[in-house]
Amino acid sequence: MEISRRKWIGLVTSLAFTGYAAPALADQSAVTIEAPDQAARGEEIVVKLNVTHSGNSFFHYTNWVHAKVNGKDTFLRDYSMTNRPPAANFSLEFKLVVNQPLEITAEANCNMHGSKGPASKKIGLKA
Repeated sequence: MEISRRKWIGLVTSLAFTGYAAPALADQSAVTIEAPDQAARGEEIVVKLNVTHSGNSFFHYTNWVHAKVNGKDTFLRDYSMTNRPPAANFSLEFKLVVNQPLEITAEANCNMHGSKGPASKKIGLKA
């Protein structure tokens, strides 16, 4: 009985330590957006999402990247243990046709530590 109590205490202690240490050691996924500041009406543009993260292993990786344009879901890439991103830091691209001013919001998420939050980019119409 004493051995299982020790194991129980050890397990609880290690879980508590992990729970408190994780935020201090966390590496959240982050994304930046590259796109022109302005575009002509009807012009097709390329939007580049640059994702940064420190890990890309079987257990620790960016598990999704998501982008919205004017609040509407536009781009989603999901990853898993067996289908991880190509590297810890990587880029993704998608195309848009500009017919009005646009606001792009993008976010990436680490499967263990979450996201650093959304990034945004506004694209205006050329006169």
